[in-house]
Amino acid sequence: MYANKFGRVMLALYSRNTATACGGLSTATACGGLPSAAGRSGFSWTAVCKQRTLWLQRTACLNTQQNPVPCHVSARSASQTTVDPDELRRFQSLAGKWWDEQGEFSALHAMNDLRVPFIRDNLLNVHGVRHPGKPLRGLRILDVGCGGGLLTEPLGRLGANVLGIDPVGDSIGTAQLHSSTDPDLCERVCYRASTLEELAAEGDEAEEEQGAGQFDAVVASEVVEHLADLETFAFCCNQVLKLGGSLFITTINKTNLSYALGIVVAEQLLRIVPGGTHDWDKFISPVELERLLESNGFSVQSVQGMLYNPVSGAWSWTASTAINYALHAVKVRDDPHTEQAGGGSSTHPEDHPTAAPHS
Repeated sequence: MYANKFGRVMLALYSRNTATACGGLSTATACGGLPSAAGRSGFSWTAVCKQRTLWLQRTACLNTQQNPVPCHVSARSASQTTVDPDELRRFQSLAGKWWDEQGEFSALHAMNDLRVPFIRDNLLNVHGVRHPGKPLRGLRILDVGCGGGLLTEPLGRLGANVLGIDPVGDSIGTAQLHSSTDPDLCERVCYRASTLEELAAEGDEAEEEQGAGQFDAVVASEVVEHLADLETFAFCCNQVLKLGGSLFITTINKTNLSYALGIVVAEQLLRIVPGGTHDWDKFISPVELERLLESNGFSVQSVQGMLYNPVSGAWSWTASTAINYALHAVKVRDDPHTEQAGGGSSTHPEDHPTAAPHS
C-alpha cells in the first residue's frame, strides 16, 4: 500500500518538476501544492520542507558565527581523509548483506541496469576500441567504495581488469568470497581493503617515474554522499587516473525533493533503505560537483538524471537530475592545481548535452 502511494507521489512530483529538471529546486517548486495522495495520507510535505529549510538556515547562521571560513578556503578540504567513522560503522554492520537482492541493497542491484551500460558506452566512446564479447578488454578500472562487488563483477565480465577497494574489511571479504565462485573473474577482478587516499599515496612514486596514473577509469557509484572530504576524493581520483582517463560518479542531488523522497519517504516511511543511511548535508548538486572536479583537473562530459520506481524496483533515465544523477568526467590535467591552458573553464552541467539513455 505504501509503495503504491510512494510511486504515485514520485511520478506526480517528477511531472510537476520537469521544467526545472536540471537545477536545485526551490521550496515552492519542489514541495508546494503536492498531489492530493499525499494530503489524503495526513502527511504534510510542505511542513517537512519548511522545517528543513528553517533548520538549515539556523545551522548555517550558527556555523558562520562560530567558525567563519574565508571565501577562498573550501570547507570540504579540512579532514584530508575520505573516511567518515560513522559511515564506516554503518556499513560494517551491513557487510554480509551485499548479495541479498531483496535486502537493503536491492536498489543497487537494480541500478546495474543503468550504470553498467553508462560506464561501458562512455568508455567505448573515449577509447574507440572494440573487442567483441569483452568490450572493455585491456582497460584498468578502479571501483572506489566497492562494497561487496556489486558493480565490480559486471565490469570484470565485460573484460576490464578491475580493482575494488573499500575501507570496510568485512565487505571486501564478502566481495572476495562471492567472486571466487566465478572462474571468469579470477584473473580480472581483485579486491583490497584500502581507502582511495592510501592507494593514491602508494602510487605517487610510480606516477613520478611514468608520468601517468595507474587506471583508465575510476568508478564511484553511490559513494560520494558518504565521504568525509570531497576535495581529497577529487584530488586522489586525479592522482590515480591516466591523462584522458574517465571518472564515473552516481550520487544524489541536494534539493528539497531529494530530502523529502530520499530520506523522509525512503528511509523513515517506507524503509526501502535503512534509516540513517544518508545525510542530506553530504548531498551535492551537479553544478557544485562539476566545479569541484574542474578545480581538480577534470572536464565533465555528461550528466544524466536517474529515477527509481519503488513499485517495479527498476531504474530509468530521466531528464530530471532533481534526485539521482550519473556523471562522466575526463581527466584533462595531471596537476590539479595547474590552470587549464588559455584560462578557460568548461560550462556547468546544465550547459552540457546529457548522455543519451542506454539500454
